[in-house]
Amino acid sequence: MPPASSPPPAPPFASLAALRAACLALPEADATARRSIAAHEAQLTKPAGSLGRLEELTQWLGGWQKRAQPRLDRVQILIFAGNHGVVQQGVSPWPQDVTVQMVQNFEQGGAAINQLARVAGATLQVVPVRGLAATADFTTAPAMTEEAFLDAVQTGYDAVPHACDLLCLGEMGIGNTTAAAALAAALFGGTGANWAGRGTGLDAPGVAHKARVIDAALAHHEAEMAAAQGASAAKGQRAKQLGAVTPVYDPLEIARRLGGYELAALLGATLAARHSGIPVLLDGFVCTAAVAPLARLAATGGLAHTRLSHCSAEAGHARLAEKLGLVPLLDLGLRLGEASGAALAVPLLQAAVACHNGMATFTQAAVSGRTG
Repeated sequence: MPPASSPPPAPPFASLAALRAACLALPEADATARRSIAAHEAQLTKPAGSLGRLEELTQWLGGWQKRAQPRLDRVQILIFAGNHGVVQQGVSPWPQDVTVQMVQNFEQGGAAINQLARVAGATLQVVPVRGLAATADFTTAPAMTEEAFLDAVQTGYDAVPHACDLLCLGEMGIGNTTAAAALAAALFGGTGANWAGRGTGLDAPGVAHKARVIDAALAHHEAEMAAAQGASAAKGQRAKQLGAVTPVYDPLEIARRLGGYELAALLGATLAARHSGIPVLLDGFVCTAAVAPLARLAATGGLAHTRLSHCSAEAGHARLAEKLGLVPLLDLGLRLGEASGAALAVPLLQAAVACHNGMATFTQAAVSGRTG
């Protein structure tokens, strides 16, 4: 059965509480479609399980598309771009002007992702979030006000087309690996040294400085994050009495304080895809960190509609993927961002769908089945 033709209305994220509620009210995949795909797979002219992860990927795609025969006719790549006030701390060897220049390059068709999107047969859209205004320097203040954070999330939510078979997500933003590392440290523990990497080309002293900047940000927000955790814990006790499930602390407040506009938009787009039954390919470290709050809020399957396209060369990505239970499809040493890894994984999914939908069954091919 194809997805409903009329999409659900986008929820107005008027508060963190409203956003949190949307993050907790997550639809599940279609179990009937998954069973139909598995049953058909068992009849194809090959030993059971011989196509490895390709077989699981067809079930994943079909389950979220609600189709016994998954399709990839309409693949959408969304790149969200944003700027970061923490760049003032010298965490990147590139000037902030590069963000707007690269957005122009995307729009003119000159970037790597333009070529990869063409190979994948995907539609590419670039969204400069909040006009590429920079966030605050999160070593001294929250990166975003609540209003600005919710607006960025809504921007991502609204950017997702409902007539879409697969959504590929990526980002562009000088300084955003610092934000991603800070988010990972706050959500999963550790110091800046555990999560900071080379980003767009830092040397060893530069990485060490970046780690110290992250530690400074964590220290600056520690009291407020602890207060938010305490408030959520109190709510959790009350909710437990009422039979509800509430997260121990609020990952959204962490995302507001330590993230960025394009990271918030990635979170919103991933949430929109879940509500619309669209499977998602995540890109690298920044993209994975951006959606991690959804996994922490909805601990049982918050990212079930996603697959990790690749493991990037950025320090911390493999560790973060493991924390989230995400197994990458590719490992090519990429650290470019801009949805490059997600676009590269599209042909892999297309191959999985082609095998499932195009192979003959044992009966059709008059091939003898297994006897024991």
